[in-house]
Amino acid sequence: MIKNVDLVIVGGGMVGLTLALALKDTDIRIAIIESTEAQPVTDQPASRVSALSRASEKVLQRLGAWPKVLTHRHAPYTAMEVWEKDTFAQIKFCADDIFADDLGHIVENQIILQALREQVEFLDNVSLFHPNRCTNLAVGEREAWLTLDNGQNLTAKLVVAADGANSWVRQQQGFPVTEWDYDHTAIVANITTCEPHNNVARQVFTETGPLAFLPLHEPNLCSIVWSQDTDRAELLMKASDEEFCKQLTVDFNMTLGQATHITERTAIPLKMRYARDFAKERIALIGDAAHTIHPLAGQGVNLGLLDAVTLAEEIEKHWNLGKDIGEYSNLRHFERWRKTEALKMITSMQGFKELFEGSDPLKKLFRGLGMTLAGRLPGIKKQVMAHALGLKGDLPKLAK
Repeated sequence: MIKNVDLVIVGGGMVGLTLALALKDTDIRIAIIESTEAQPVTDQPASRVSALSRASEKVLQRLGAWPKVLTHRHAPYTAMEVWEKDTFAQIKFCADDIFADDLGHIVENQIILQALREQVEFLDNVSLFHPNRCTNLAVGEREAWLTLDNGQNLTAKLVVAADGANSWVRQQQGFPVTEWDYDHTAIVANITTCEPHNNVARQVFTETGPLAFLPLHEPNLCSIVWSQDTDRAELLMKASDEEFCKQLTVDFNMTLGQATHITERTAIPLKMRYARDFAKERIALIGDAAHTIHPLAGQGVNLGLLDAVTLAEEIEKHWNLGKDIGEYSNLRHFERWRKTEALKMITSMQGFKELFEGSDPLKKLFRGLGMTLAGRLPGIKKQVMAHALGLKGDLPKLAK
């Protein structure tokens, strides 16, 4: 049996669900294909979290998912502190500087995912296929054909890849990708500290990579993202909990006192990926399927959510004009728009990573002077804060 829809979204994660939800007020027929079964939010806090920018918060509010997020564990952060270990380089951003209550929220990915899923399940124009995988995808002149592992066949005007960094759709359709290995591995876990975090997000740059402590809903509980040279990361993953906490405390300058308890650690090899095309006839890429960046600024999910609502804005515009939403000519504006924004972020993150690498005295002096200057000049500081909050750049309507 063949099911005819207008749009197929491969990947029912945060980015794919956001795209579907952003089209909730249209009559576009949507199918979402997700390879995993939906899981309830766990009783214990998960270590995979996102630092949601103000732009992402606005998107989730306008899609009706934000109130659902607020019913679960979440942590607004009111300040950010960034410094370099063993130098005078440091800078601090406060919500008070921009007359705001907070700078953003740290939320577990599983909570964001459930909030979006609950909203999507109410939509009459969306069909969910899960747990299912695509086994075949063919693109014709006027439509695309997909076959699922349960034998279901689908046709659609447009197929959107929201299926992650190792996107099956991207690979199957032969999108060229520029990539390089950061030679870093991110270790993520939840950590209990002796001193309270006071709702401050903190990041220290060390000679072997950046370490972030992100405040969670309990006063002494943080999510850590410890990006280290791969060799050291392997040693840290093998260390006992006691030794790991000791090393963590030393690298963090005892800023929150001794780390006393850690949850299970996860190691994530870091690569930069950038699809040279974000779209072609009948196919579009969003989120990690289109780009992955270093997590030192925590902008990966924010970039992906903006991809989703930008594409939704373009799809709805062409749909209302009676145009074919899968024609490449109608996807080119989305592609140029999001490629530009993604490239800006990738370039910035690579620049930061290279700037804070090494122990050259001149580089250390430059870093210290630069951060001190940025912290003392109100104009520069506000510009940096605006970018961190996702309030700069060419934003789609739902994020403004």
